[in-house]
Amino acid sequence: MIDACDRCLRRSHLIAFLAADVERLLPPGRAARADVLEAGDDVLLAAVGSARRESAIAYMAGFDPDAARGRLEVAGLHAACAHTHLFPAGLRDLRQPPPVLYASRLDRLIADEDSRAVLIGSRRPSEYGRTVAYRLGRGLGASGVPVVSGLALGIDALAHRGCLDAGGRTVAVLACGVDVAYPRTNRRLYEEIRRDGAVVSEMPPGARPYRWLFPARNRIMAALGRLTIVVEAAERSGTLITADCASELGRDVAAVPGWVTADVAAGTNGLLRSGAGVVTCAQDVLDLLYGVGARSVPEPPEQSLTPVEASVLELVAAGTEIESLRVACGLAPGELRAVLARLELCGLVRRSASGAYVTAA
Repeated sequence: MIDACDRCLRRSHLIAFLAADVERLLPPGRAARADVLEAGDDVLLAAVGSARRESAIAYMAGFDPDAARGRLEVAGLHAACAHTHLFPAGLRDLRQPPPVLYASRLDRLIADEDSRAVLIGSRRPSEYGRTVAYRLGRGLGASGVPVVSGLALGIDALAHRGCLDAGGRTVAVLACGVDVAYPRTNRRLYEEIRRDGAVVSEMPPGARPYRWLFPARNRIMAALGRLTIVVEAAERSGTLITADCASELGRDVAAVPGWVTADVAAGTNGLLRSGAGVVTCAQDVLDLLYGVGARSVPEPPEQSLTPVEASVLELVAAGTEIESLRVACGLAPGELRAVLARLELCGLVRRSASGAYVTAA
């Protein structure tokens, strides 16, 4: 499913080719990022200096759109530009839509156009924020509401995980090529989303992430959803850029109330003071999306665990210490942490005052 014109393919590859130069030249600030995306090719080439300009001109002179399409087909990826019917309608509302949207599955974006919720927040959330993010993702997934997020550490990853655990469909919007798992610590989650949901980006395959591309990708997240929910965010969090973009697009914005003394909740509480909707559970999201009482979150099915999770739970119940847990289960430290995190989010284990894991009441 590849439907992108030559001109748009060239433009997206030019931005990727110059991404490192933009990182070097770009002053901080959202307006500067918008200027880059809205600048014409000539303006971009003039901004990077004569040496890089000549390299970029040579690169574009040798760029073969048909070869680019062939590489996408070999990689099993999809692509669409704004001149085609496959381009998601929500992205057309952006002042500067991506020249090309690359995706692991475009058909899943088209099918879910009117029901997606964006669920985002801090990369360093509190335990409260972690629990809420997972439960929201799980409840929305069980309700058939696709969850859009950015695959970042913290709230994003937990929202994706919750949705997948409920058998739902989730969309990860990346600031790099759709074939690049970033951050690498989320590779397993990335692979699950690519298999069961959709991974999308405006950057061509192989493109590495740069700092300025993360705020740029936030506008795509905002445009893909009907409602943006912020779980936890500090006062100057980049997460708030997505909420601002959603507001500018006329989309609804909501936030989860946080501790008034917690820095990590200052941004979300600020959104609530500004009139954002209040979200405390997945049912609140359904009410905002469809009207109060129009749809309900289904009753959760009986908890099902993988053999590894069941084994870890049994060992925790027996009082096994963390180091012995790792040895007994044959898991790497990161894998064991992931299993324990899921058991904790499911309410099956908890941390004691000493920091040890014990079974929850």
